[in-house]
Amino acid sequence: MLIDDLHEQLKAVEPNITTIKIFWGNSGLEQRFQDLTAQTSQENFWQHPQQAEILKELQRIRVQRDQYLHVTQTYADLNELVNLFAHDESELIKIAHEIKQLAKTIASFKIALLLNDPQDGANCFLNINAGAGGTESQDWANMLLRMYIRFCEREKLPADIVDIQHGEEAGIKSATLFIRGKNPYGLLKGEQGIHRLVRISPFDSNKRRHTSFTAVSVAPEVPEVEIVINPDDLRIDTYRAGGAGGQHVNKTDSAVRITHLPTNTVVQCQSERSQIQNRVTAMKMLQAKLVQQHREQEDAKNAAIEKKKIEWGSQIRSYVLHPYKMVKDHRTDYESPQPDLVLDGDLQDFIEAYLIELGKTAS
Repeated sequence: MLIDDLHEQLKAVEPNITTIKIFWGNSGLEQRFQDLTAQTSQENFWQHPQQAEILKELQRIRVQRDQYLHVTQTYADLNELVNLFAHDESELIKIAHEIKQLAKTIASFKIALLLNDPQDGANCFLNINAGAGGTESQDWANMLLRMYIRFCEREKLPADIVDIQHGEEAGIKSATLFIRGKNPYGLLKGEQGIHRLVRISPFDSNKRRHTSFTAVSVAPEVPEVEIVINPDDLRIDTYRAGGAGGQHVNKTDSAVRITHLPTNTVVQCQSERSQIQNRVTAMKMLQAKLVQQHREQEDAKNAAIEKKKIEWGSQIRSYVLHPYKMVKDHRTDYESPQPDLVLDGDLQDFIEAYLIELGKTAS
């Protein structure tokens, strides 16, 4: 019946409404709106030296507030209308169209609200580094690489592997993804940190439980004008791209490694057959890393992941496959009892929980 379908559609968008309400309540935007409104209403406000900036901020928050009130009130109204016209098929058909439109509006507004930092729309480089532990950690790093590739596929974010260093027996030592599309940095910035895996090792003949660690770092792509790098500060090395063998292994030194000597920051790229193209991509990676490091140094809360030891106690998220199944984010306490789905790229709930917590902290 149509009435049952409409109830299901409203129930489907309820989690997004809940996310929006929680974020709005934690963000302090309502209080900021009231404060700015009161300030601009004062008699001598036109003399304020920051008048233009204040009015601009007020207008931005007013637009967000109007959208917030619209989606939350419309959702409440449509719930009432569905119940009111439960036996009126012609009215329910009209309401069905409104619910469909509201669902799109809610989804769009939720992302716009959570991803409100100017950098959130930037393309990004996501780097994965296996921790100590040899094959175990390298296999775990490879599992994370697959997880992020699957996430990007789900979210329709083009992702290219620009560098990968394979392990001797299995897995990878490191890999770097360049991710493009809509809000890639905003969605993935919360993945930066140490990821911990607990499982029965497939490489242990005694079937013992092992704990592995892998570090993930995320840096937004930056415009070239944002940072100037002295060529004298660079050491550029070329080498043959690695791989599993066969036709995919280059016969020339096309891969590029760039070291920024003052900071000892190293980037490398081997995704293209042309050394020139690899060098251009590597320079973009270096610029992104250096800008990110500078920002992290200015904000003690965002210590650079490279300075943390990849070991117990510093993880942001744990993936437990044995003796029970659970994925837990230690920053938000959000949990999922389905690690298989998470490792297949189902990260949206973890990402939203982090963004809500980030908004709460920022306020």
